[in-house]
Amino acid sequence: MRRRDVVALLDGAAAAWPVPARAQDIQRVRRIGMLQTLAADDPEGHTRNAAFFRELERLGWADGLNVRIDLRSAAGQSDTIRSYATELVALIPDVILAYGASTVAPELQVTRAGPIVFPVVGDPVSAGFVDSLARPGGNVTGFMTSDPAQGKCSKTGDLT
Repeated sequence: MRRRDVVALLDGAAAAWPVPARAQDIQRVRRIGMLQTLAADDPEGHTRNAAFFRELERLGWADGLNVRIDLRSAAGQSDTIRSYATELVALIPDVILAYGASTVAPELQVTRAGPIVFPVVGDPVSAGFVDSLARPGGNVTGFMTSDPAQGKCSKTGDLT
């Protein structure tokens, strides 16, 4: 086979291959479900959520652009918390942020699959949310607000 024949064969084969479409690089929008016991108009909730949103933006995440945040405020009503827990899981978020033991427990009743993060829980081991502090296991992790062995607040749980 001559050199010209090899080049012609390769050119013909290359022309027959489909040209991949040059689609825009579309980033998948992540979804965060947030469940809090405070009322929607509670000043403490506004302060806490504003700090969370600012940190997300600092890290390059913008609500409505590359992340969608579904916030539910239950105003301390246990029936509402359970209803919102079910609703958030149905949205199939990438992560659920659950404030306090009263929100983590209902989330765990609804799902054992999606990741649940709690920024504030007194003792997640005795509450049955995690197996141990060193190895939480399951789909739940977060920060405790106190050290049960020493009876004082832990720095990792301090949100102020």
